[in-house]
Amino acid sequence: MAELIVALDVQTREEAVAQVKRIGDPVGFYKIGLELFTAEGPDVVKAVKDLGKKVFLDLKFHDIPRTVERAVRSGGKLGVDLMTIHSVGGRAMIRAAADAAAEFGEVRPRILAVTVLTSLDKTDLVDVGIVGRTPAEQVAAMACFATENGADGIVSSPMEVGALSRALKSGTLFVTPGVRPAGSAVGDQKRVATPADAVRDGATHLVVGRPILDAPDPTAAARTILAEMGA
Repeated sequence: MAELIVALDVQTREEAVAQVKRIGDPVGFYKIGLELFTAEGPDVVKAVKDLGKKVFLDLKFHDIPRTVERAVRSGGKLGVDLMTIHSVGGRAMIRAAADAAAEFGEVRPRILAVTVLTSLDKTDLVDVGIVGRTPAEQVAAMACFATENGADGIVSSPMEVGALSRALKSGTLFVTPGVRPAGSAVGDQKRVATPADAVRDGATHLVVGRPILDAPDPTAAARTILAEMGA
């Protein structure tokens, strides 16, 4: 059964805690990204964990292997459940992240490799020197590379998850941002799908932020998305 992750795209620990409490029981998994973590640090992770929720720490590590190893180890000590690294960091960096996570045994953080950001399209790839590949082709290449070198799963657009779920080994996690309920605005995401589409194609986790946080009734909005997911 796919899980819903709500992106805590807020600026303070107080706002984050208030949103988690406001949404309540329907959602058990929350994403903490760069903005919130930079503002509040590890305390916001502890606050969400103390509320009995799982945490996806989305900091997209991309550095030398030793630095990423230590960062993953620090995340493991905080009890985070998912963590992101950039697949373009290379073989040694991915393996260092996976090895550090493995130190925590069954409660280890799962390592997700970012392939192509969902805000990018083919023109954007050309701008950064990736010529001759569509976003889907680049995602596929980086997903295979990352999982072959120890990543537990990938972060990719829901538009690519169907092909990837068939191509990669069983048990691979597929975490998909760029999910929008039917009829909602797409915001700054260029490659989007509905919750039903993403789950049908093999997503194991859906990341949704604004359609829930900005809703007049976030709990009802979360329940609607869960219903679309078949959860």
